[in-house]
Amino acid sequence: MNYYREYGVSDDVFAQSEKVLYELRDLFQKLEEETERKHLRVLTALQKAQVREAALSGSTGYGYDDAGREALEKAFAEYFRTEAALVRIQFSSGTHVLATCLRGLLRPGDEFVVASSEVYDTLQATLGTDKAYADEDLGSLRDFGIRHTIVNLRDDGSFHWEKIREAINEKTKLVYVQKSLGYSERNTLLNKDIGDLTGQIKALRSDITVMVDNCYGEMVEMEEPTAYGVDICAGSLIKNPGAGIANSGAYVCGKKEAVKKVAAAMTAPGVGGEIGPSLGHTRDMMRGFYFSPMVVKEALKGAIHAAALLESYGYKVKPLAREARGDIVQRIVLGEPEKLIAFCEEVQFASPVDASFAPVPAPMPGYDCDIIMASGSFVQGSSIELSCDGPLRPPYNAFLQGGLHFAGSRLAVMRAVDRLLK
Repeated sequence: MNYYREYGVSDDVFAQSEKVLYELRDLFQKLEEETERKHLRVLTALQKAQVREAALSGSTGYGYDDAGREALEKAFAEYFRTEAALVRIQFSSGTHVLATCLRGLLRPGDEFVVASSEVYDTLQATLGTDKAYADEDLGSLRDFGIRHTIVNLRDDGSFHWEKIREAINEKTKLVYVQKSLGYSERNTLLNKDIGDLTGQIKALRSDITVMVDNCYGEMVEMEEPTAYGVDICAGSLIKNPGAGIANSGAYVCGKKEAVKKVAAAMTAPGVGGEIGPSLGHTRDMMRGFYFSPMVVKEALKGAIHAAALLESYGYKVKPLAREARGDIVQRIVLGEPEKLIAFCEEVQFASPVDASFAPVPAPMPGYDCDIIMASGSFVQGSSIELSCDGPLRPPYNAFLQGGLHFAGSRLAVMRAVDRLLK
């Protein structure tokens, strides 16, 4: 029985979706078991932090002695297996927290190596390589005399250690790894591989800081990058670890001294992480962290189903349904701008907010072409909620991510397939 028919899904596409779900049942069962283990770790982390209900109301003003904020940071540090954490509503995006990390960890004259090919388009201005801001004195790393070298991944998506080693010199203070693929054609990196690279770097120079942009990757694998020796990692709370509940914010987890430097860059030297009021958001940030393993599981189920269904109709997808995943992002090669737009329109239709609106390609700061974005989310820009976006440039990839529950993701993808078939 096609119980999606009244939502515009044809019998043929529904039947094909049922077929791929049956074939994936063992993979989904494994995902359920892994999620249970992750949830128990989150629960233990919150218990060890000794969270008290009275501390969840938050602080104002300077935010001194915010017990709820301190408990949340202890819980993040426990889950990420790190010495310290900084979890703050003052960070507005992933780009914001990553830029703050780089400004905190690097000094004029320092150099760093990007070991994972190009960074996200939105981080280019921070590095000083965005041509749109080349003539503006905005305080990029390049403005402060901080240079970087980009080392591309090998053709098979692995780190190119020989070239990374060649790029490291006496001025190198940091090696930067972007875990997720962004709008590129490469694979998402896995934490064990990042850990292997970290071991090689530390064997060469133990004083080099290894930093990971962990956006989209939290709670996907059984361990985070910091469990494999990474010094510091960061990400946004309106992605995985906020579970669609946190309204804003970001986190930094890592070695105590590294986190201390980032805290000073976030506020000011001398006050660092001692200030920063939670303004009543602690409860939602805590609740988001608690629910994050379950919500990430739902997003992964949606991505896996999308990969299997689209591939069954002849579309190229990455990763494949049964490939190991390091993040929640599913790339679908659509080949034509009209198909990319149509796909995003169907995702918007299946959203709980602004479902009656159609996404339109438009210029966006930090990108070199028009971008189309479908995101009818409760939290603006929340990519752990169902969303799909892509640059209007060949090969016209759709980047599908998120989904608070599988039914919504499944509806969006089945409607999109029906639309593509027409």
